[in-house]
Amino acid sequence: MKNAQKWLLSQNSFNENSTSYDDVRLNQGKAITISVASGKGGVGKTSISLKLSKMLASTGYKVLLIDCDTNLSNTALKLGLPINNDFELLMRSVKTFDECLYKEGKFHLLSACNGSTELFETDKNHEKFLIDVLVKAENKYDYIILDSPAGIAKETLTLNAYSDHRFVVVTPDKSSITDSYSLLKILNKKYGICENHLIVNKVSNKNQYKRIVKTLSETVENFLSCRLQVLGGIEFQAGEVDLFDGILMGEAKSSLHQSFTNLLGRFTEQSVCEHLPNQVMLNGSSQKRQEVQPIC
Repeated sequence: MKNAQKWLLSQNSFNENSTSYDDVRLNQGKAITISVASGKGGVGKTSISLKLSKMLASTGYKVLLIDCDTNLSNTALKLGLPINNDFELLMRSVKTFDECLYKEGKFHLLSACNGSTELFETDKNHEKFLIDVLVKAENKYDYIILDSPAGIAKETLTLNAYSDHRFVVVTPDKSSITDSYSLLKILNKKYGICENHLIVNKVSNKNQYKRIVKTLSETVENFLSCRLQVLGGIEFQAGEVDLFDGILMGEAKSSLHQSFTNLLGRFTEQSVCEHLPNQVMLNGSSQKRQEVQPIC
């Protein structure tokens, strides 16, 4: 039970027409909510959120990805979709939740706005509205992935505290590691969060990866008495970000795809079985929870 759950669930309800979902859910009940977070921007959160969401959907889960950077949205851009103001219209109850979704099979996306003056000037509380969206959608999906804003703003902390799991993304630079530790520290001290997951992005070699994991894991354990579940690393890819995204989303046989398969496999083994004892694994077989030594 989350310390802040009572006040987090205060509602800014929006109008929503009833929607029929005829496809069979893999998980009957509340969706598993994962926030993809970081202390510092530019670490690859959005790309990772998209890849994880699409891989889960391709496995058969019904997945909702929400871009929580409400007025600096990038998810639609990375998918080549046109920019729109649907999120602002949803907040004003001009459009329904279902009308604002981009749907691609079992992958659904609620993107946000880009520089909307109307959204900027609204007096509505964005994080409480997003919690309201989650509450109303969580019985319709197997997973809800939150592409959380970077940093330690109140909105970011609220969304991370509400989520069932937090995937904290760091890169091999001191500011990323330091800022992510600050995020973990405040989540622990102010919200009582004691367990998070770690993804190390843009890894150059195994020794670098091991140093980062050792430094951050030991610091979190020694100073916060928290547990940091290590999911693994993603190799650094030279070249432009658009090229990286193209490889990430398009090539099922690439080393990047295999890295994400490993990440999801470890998460399923470490965490999901605690919620669903008979969970079907990514490889199609049921397995018991076990300790996994992650590698890049």
